[in-house]
Formats: sequence, structure tokens, C-alpha cells
Amino acid sequence: MKITRLLVFAITNLLVLNVGVCPLFATVPTTPKILFTSTRDGNRDVFIMNPDGSEQMNLTQHRADDQQAVWSPTGEKILFISDRGGMRDLYLMDTDGTNVQRFFKRKTKIERFTSTWSPDGKQIAYEQVDWGTLEFTLHIVTLGEQEAQYIADGVSPAWSPDRTKIAYTVEGRLTFIDVRTGEQRQLLPRKEGFWQRYPSWSTSGEKLVFSFNNNPLPPLLPDGRVPNAWTEKETIYIINRDGTGLQQLVEEVGSKATSPKLSPNGEEVLYTQKIDGRLQIFKLDLNSGIRTQLTHLGMLGLANSGGDWFDPTYALPVTPQPELLTTTWGEVKTQK
Repeated sequence: MKITRLLVFAITNLLVLNVGVCPLFATVPTTPKILFTSTRDGNRDVFIMNPDGSEQMNLTQHRADDQQAVWSPTGEKILFISDRGGMRDLYLMDTDGTNVQRFFKRKTKIERFTSTWSPDGKQIAYEQVDWGTLEFTLHIVTLGEQEAQYIADGVSPAWSPDRTKIAYTVEGRLTFIDVRTGEQRQLLPRKEGFWQRYPSWSTSGEKLVFSFNNNPLPPLLPDGRVPNAWTEKETIYIINRDGTGLQQLVEEVGSKATSPKLSPNGEEVLYTQKIDGRLQIFKLDLNSGIRTQLTHLGMLGLANSGGDWFDPTYALPVTPQPELLTTTWGEVKTQK
């Protein structure tokens, strides 16, 4: 009881004295929200909206390209990619778009892309590319540190809810890597084809959605490219963690469907598809099969893409920082 009274007294004094320290409790959305990328204001920016597509708002409002935003497990922070420093890199900001900070302090000649939080919010895995060697690699870094650890060659990492695996794409195939041992295995047999990418886990960790072109690869064009008619057959699938139960969710109609993201309750999936020359974000109800277009504005080409859910019901609890309380209490006592 005595310790509790001291903590309450310390916090009260902070409010009264208006001590200049960081907030003890960060602002977290109280209702489900979706982050996405849009060009409607002239360049790529990070936007936020409700799950029904209402109240779409620009969070970054910067002349640089800001994209690929993902929620922290608690909902306190947003991690995104920006080239505002000259090279595309990882940045953190508060949920209202303020307090933007570059994650890595040292500038390098490499660029960092697609990122994923560890379920405990203590680490980040991300994709890195060296344009000189054209090497695409995955790395893990701990929050508060600057040295990252190489884990594998590949792209599009997604951390499993049980923290043991990272799903990613290498040589066009969806692969799991064990974070502790480095052991790797492909999700589907090689005979199932390739062009499997953008994995997203269910909250239980038992299922994944991903985009997949489940058609035999046709002969390449004289210049080495894959025919556009084939690439447009990429669409959205769901599968069990053990590789069974592969099921197509979106028909191969029109432009390709990519970048799926399962809702925290596992009942809906976001994906991106081009409509009338513009990429737009759709939501598919897995129970009813009803598809809803959530975005409509945007420039030709990119327009709107991606998407990451947050639902406070499934969020990691926000807890006070004991070290901050201890330090602050000492400062308050000194001032008295």
C-alpha cells in the first residue's frame, strides 16, 4: 500500500508541476483502426481509417514518400518506411503522426523496407536491399539498439504470434525460419509453384493469408520478362500453418490482388487490387464472402495500397515504465 501511495503521489506531482518528461501512458486507439498508404495528397503518405473505410486521415503529411506502416503490438507506436532522409529507412511515430524519429541513427548506402514487429514489441524484423549487389536480406533489431542481426536472404517478413517463426519469401516461395535455430522449411511443396508472397498470420498463429499465382509459369518473353497476362493472375489465398487446407479467397478476375492482411479477429482480410487504373483497398468478409471497397481516391498508379489492422481487444497491454517512474520521482523529490 505504501508503494502504491508513493507512485500515485509522484504522478500527481508530475501533473501539478508540469515536469518536462515523456508521457507515462501513450495514446492508444480505443476502437479498431487500419493504416494504409495513399497518394491522394500528391505523394505517398501514411493514412488511417476505420474498418468500414470512414474517417480517412493523413498522418504523415510530408513531401517525402511515407509508406508500409504497421502498428506496434500495444498500439502505442507506428513503424513506417520513409525516404525523408535521402534513403528509404525505418521510422517510428506516435499514433497521431507526431514525434517522428528515424530508427537507425547511422546513414548507410542500403535501404530498408517491409517490417514486422515481434509479438512482444521488443524487436523488429525488416527487409534490406543493397542496390549495388542487388541482395535482398532479412534482419532483426532490438528496440533501443542499433546493431541488427542477419537472419536470411529474402523479402516480406511476418512474425508469428508465438514468436518462434518468421514467414517470408525467398526465390518466389513462402518459407518459415525458426528465430532461435535458423532452421528453414517451405510452406508448400515445390510442385505447388511459386510467386508466393506477403504473408500475414492469424492471431492464433494457425493460419496465414498470402498472395499467390497458382498457375504454371509460361515461357518467358524475349527480354526475359514474365508475360503480363500471367502476373495478373496473382490473387489471395489462405492456408493452415502446417501447409494443409490451401483455399483461394479472391477470384482471378481483373487485375492481380496482393498485400493481404488478416483482421485480428480472423474474420476479414484486406487486400489491394487495381480498379480503373488505380490501386484500391478492399475488405473481404471470410464468413459471408462480401467484398467492400474501402478507398476510392488517389492518383493513377499507386493510389491506395497495403493495410495494417489494430484492434484494442487483441492488443498487447500497455504497462507503465518502472524506470521512468523511478527517475521522475527522484527528480520531483529534488525539486521540493
